[in-house]
Amino acid sequence: MTVHAKTALIGSDWVSDLRVEVKEGRISRIETGARPQPQDDQVDVLMPALANLHSHSFQRAMAGMTETRADGRESFWTWRTLMYRFLDRLTPDQIEAIAALVFIEMQEAGYASVGEFHYVHHQPGGQPYETRSELSQRIFAAAQQTGIGLTHLPVLYTYGGVQQEPLAGGQLRFGHSVDAYLRLVEDCRKGAPHPDSLVGIAPHSLRATSASDLQSLLQAAPQGPVHIHIAEQTQEVRDVQTALGATPVSWLLDNADVNDRWCLIHATHMTDAETQAMARSGAVAGLCPITEANLGDGIFNGAVYMQAGGRLGVGSDSNVRISLSEELRMLEYSQRLRDRERTVLVQQAGSVGHALYTGAAEGGAQALSRDAGQIAVGKLADMVAIDRTHPTLCALTDDQLLDGLCFATHDGVVTDLWSAGRHMVRQGRHVNRDEIISAYRVGIADLLSAV
Repeated sequence: MTVHAKTALIGSDWVSDLRVEVKEGRISRIETGARPQPQDDQVDVLMPALANLHSHSFQRAMAGMTETRADGRESFWTWRTLMYRFLDRLTPDQIEAIAALVFIEMQEAGYASVGEFHYVHHQPGGQPYETRSELSQRIFAAAQQTGIGLTHLPVLYTYGGVQQEPLAGGQLRFGHSVDAYLRLVEDCRKGAPHPDSLVGIAPHSLRATSASDLQSLLQAAPQGPVHIHIAEQTQEVRDVQTALGATPVSWLLDNADVNDRWCLIHATHMTDAETQAMARSGAVAGLCPITEANLGDGIFNGAVYMQAGGRLGVGSDSNVRISLSEELRMLEYSQRLRDRERTVLVQQAGSVGHALYTGAAEGGAQALSRDAGQIAVGKLADMVAIDRTHPTLCALTDDQLLDGLCFATHDGVVTDLWSAGRHMVRQGRHVNRDEIISAYRVGIADLLSAV
C-alpha cells in the first residue's frame, strides 16, 4: 500500500509531495518530492493520527440523557448513580454494538487507536459470564469490525470506596480480586484482535483498590501500560487524603514506581509541587477536556505541567461528544479562561496548535505503548488526512494548519484514516459505517425497551 500527499507533517516540519509505503502495518519507506503513482491513495494533507487514550465506550449510548437538573445540586456523583442504573441493563450484544459505533466515530474524527478502559466485566448482579472475558471479547469484536488500533485496559475494581466498602448496585458488574483479575488479563492477551493490539492493566482508582492490592498487581505485571483514574474530583481528593494520609497524586508518586509506562487519567486537582513531580516521573497526563467540562470536574494545571516538561494526551472518556479537534480546543481554552491569557500550553514562541497536536500524538502513543505518533520509517502507519481546501483551512499556510485544525474547523475536514495501515476512513466515511449504524440502532432500541 502506498499513499501520496501534497503536504505532510514529518516530525516538526511540513514537506511537499510525500510518498509513504506501508508493509505489514508499518511505514517501510518515505520519499519526499515524489510524483504520485497510479496505485497510490492520493490525499491533500497527511499527518500522524492521534491515539484516543481513554474511553468508556458503553457510556456513548447515554449521551444527552443526563443533562436535566433534578432537585438538589447536580454533580459527578449524581451522574455516576444514573450511569450505574443504565449499565445494569446492558447485554453483551449491546456492548459490542455501542463500542463499534464509538470506534467508527473516533476514526472519522481522526483517532487511529483507542485505550479502552473497560470495567464492565460481569452479568447484572455480579455473576461472571461462562466465558470470563466475554465482555472484553465484545470490545475485541468491535475493534476487529472497525479496524481501530486497540490497547485494551481491563479494570481492577474491588471496592465501593476508599474505606474498602463492598461493591453495590451497578458496581457489582465490575468486581474482581487481584487473582481473578490477573486471570482475566491473561485471557484477554490470548484474544486481542489485531497484531498491533495490546493489553495493559488498569487499577481503577485509589478509591476502588487498596494499597496492598495495587502493590500485588504491579508486582505481577511489571511491564506494559498502566492506567489509573487519579484526582478527578475534589471529594475524591479529600476522601483519599483522609484514608491514606496524602492526596492521590502525592500518595501514588510516593508509593509506586510511576514512570513512562503510566498514564494518570484526569489528574485534575494537584498542587504545583505535585504537578511538577508528576511531570518529572515521565508519566502521561491523560486529559479528557470535553468530559471533564461536562461533569464539572475542574481544570488541569496545564501551564505548570508543561513548564516542567510534562507529557500529555487526550481521550474522549464518557464519549458524550467524540471530537479530536474539540478535545484539543477545550484543553487550551480552559487554560485561557482560568488564567485570562492566550496560547497557554505552548512553552516557546510558535504555534499553539502545533504544540498541542504533536504533543498529544506523542503522548497518546506513549500512553498506549503504541509504536506510533510520528510518520517515520518503522512506525505503525497510524495516519490521518485532512482537506485543506475546506473554507476553514484554505487561507492558511502550512505553519498555520494545525492552528486551524484545533481552533477554526471541525472533524469534517478528515478525509482518510489508516490504523496500522488499515484504510478505514475514505472520503470522510468509515468503510463499514452503514452496517455498524444499523446494528447500533437495533441494539439501542432493545436497550431502551428494557430500561
